[in-house]
Amino acid sequence: MAWRPKAFSDSANGAWFLLFLFFLAAITISQNAQSQKSESSGNPSNSTASSADKEPPPRHAYAGDAACRSCHEQEARTYSGTAHHLTSRMPSEHSILGKFSPGANILRTSNPYLHFEMTATKDGYFESAVEQPSSSETLSHTERIDVVIGSGRKGQTYLFWKGDKLFELPVSYWTELDAWINSPGYPDGSPRFDKPVVPRCLECHSGYFEAVPQTLNRFNRASLVSGITCERCHGPGREHVVLYSSKTPPRAKAEAIVNPATLSRDRQMDVCASCHSGAGKPLAPALSFVPGKVLDDYLYVPYVPDASVDVHGNQVQLLTSSRCFRNSTMTCITCHNVHKPQRDAAAFSEHCLTCHKAEDCGKFPTLGVKIVSNCVDCHMPLQESEVLVSDTNGRKLKPRVRNHRIAIYPDAALP
Repeated sequence: MAWRPKAFSDSANGAWFLLFLFFLAAITISQNAQSQKSESSGNPSNSTASSADKEPPPRHAYAGDAACRSCHEQEARTYSGTAHHLTSRMPSEHSILGKFSPGANILRTSNPYLHFEMTATKDGYFESAVEQPSSSETLSHTERIDVVIGSGRKGQTYLFWKGDKLFELPVSYWTELDAWINSPGYPDGSPRFDKPVVPRCLECHSGYFEAVPQTLNRFNRASLVSGITCERCHGPGREHVVLYSSKTPPRAKAEAIVNPATLSRDRQMDVCASCHSGAGKPLAPALSFVPGKVLDDYLYVPYVPDASVDVHGNQVQLLTSSRCFRNSTMTCITCHNVHKPQRDAAAFSEHCLTCHKAEDCGKFPTLGVKIVSNCVDCHMPLQESEVLVSDTNGRKLKPRVRNHRIAIYPDAALP
């Protein structure tokens, strides 16, 4: 994979990264782009995984978060507030951040004859495209909000079912504007409801699902488990639960679970890179990769020059291109505690100062010791994504995402 240190020389598992509000909305375009790049960058390396390893673990191998909570109460309690956990939910007045009150529930488009209306009733939450080609004619198309995607740190997008097919709705929510916007990837001014949600989307926004083989967007609806669950980072845990529920204590090292902190550096990075390295090109069915395995066998991420790596969804490639990464043994969990919400960027400075001295910073002579309060905004600034763009009523909206390439940015805002 391109993000490995050796590739760059010849995001992070922080909870608030994994749900960039529109990863789902951009992934189809990203997959096409990545496939085109892979053709010019060479083919994926031959897989070392067996065909049996390239199948998702069966549902009965998983125990579920409730089983984890019974022994790991503290971790479970704080994890429930993270963006990983909240990256997909069922619709409710608490999970949907967009407003349904009159006036605030309207999205105008560049088409003067088309607008969208968001409504909440006793039967659920809905998005409607309303066309008025003449004063005497009104056409509408309505779909229910069935799945909420995104914790709300940046925004949310929404999905709906048509039988066993899953689609993205055309209207999303943007936190910065506190308003409804056109879902990225949908054309402005069009009443379409036809963007399919592929397995790779759900792989990074849910705990478990069963995709219908050889189809684009068909799933077993009852199989969908919301949120990034404990077992997405620790591997299937049924055997672990059985071992520790037994009256006979397990032998030492008989954990039957993965603790990412004990993995080698490459395997630790693989766990995070499975979602934080962009769409990539799947080499196996979704959910086949489990922690401890070699991600290269399951997902091909072609080498892309540093300047071409967008800040959205590519945290691992950006981080591993940094001198800080190449000249140390750091991994994502050096800075990120995935079991807790981490909302204060300035708080990450303490990790920087374990290796760097404030006096060595070029800004120290003018800013003094106050630079130690926020290394991140200078050396990992928020930048607009050039890949993920919403065309809303004639405006182009781009989310600002934390650049994970640790470097000197002359134009970055000073703390």
